[in-house]
Amino acid sequence: MAEAEERAHKTVEGKNPGLPRKEAAEIASAVGIGALIYADLSQNRTGDYVFAWDKLLSLEGNTAPYLLYAVARIHSIFRKAGIDLNTLPPRELHELETKEERNLARKIILFVSSLNQTTISLRPHILCTYLYELSGVFSSFYNNNKVLVDDDSIKARRLLLCHRTLLILETGLHLLGIRTLKKM
Repeated sequence: MAEAEERAHKTVEGKNPGLPRKEAAEIASAVGIGALIYADLSQNRTGDYVFAWDKLLSLEGNTAPYLLYAVARIHSIFRKAGIDLNTLPPRELHELETKEERNLARKIILFVSSLNQTTISLRPHILCTYLYELSGVFSSFYNNNKVLVDDDSIKARRLLLCHRTLLILETGLHLLGIRTLKKM
């Protein structure tokens, strides 16, 4: 675990050299330990895998750092909007307009079946794969649809999609034993 934290700390300092030492250490701990847990759980338990530090600590691909970054990015959207997630009123989605909004909503809906499949088969890699795919669909949504727009109905709809994605990513990662971050 210490080596994972140390390696993650180098990555954190490289990406955010201005972070206070304590905050950088907390982020490195969550990323390093989360990366080890995720690397183990994301593999089908009946197969072998090659352990590689560079791969499991990468911010790209099916890794904990990639998922943790997605969570931190969504938190950043709400910080920029000045919205406290604890006071977000419950809403229903109406009239999804873009292809990316629809794709994200469809992926969100699949969480329960993914969780059921994971628990019935006792194969956590199914949940890991789902969370990775959700992050990818969210990334496509985010890159193609500005969330903080002037039109209140569009902004509310997209913030709701962000909130639901965040809720599922955090829930899934917590179920895997991985601590999430609000900043990275």
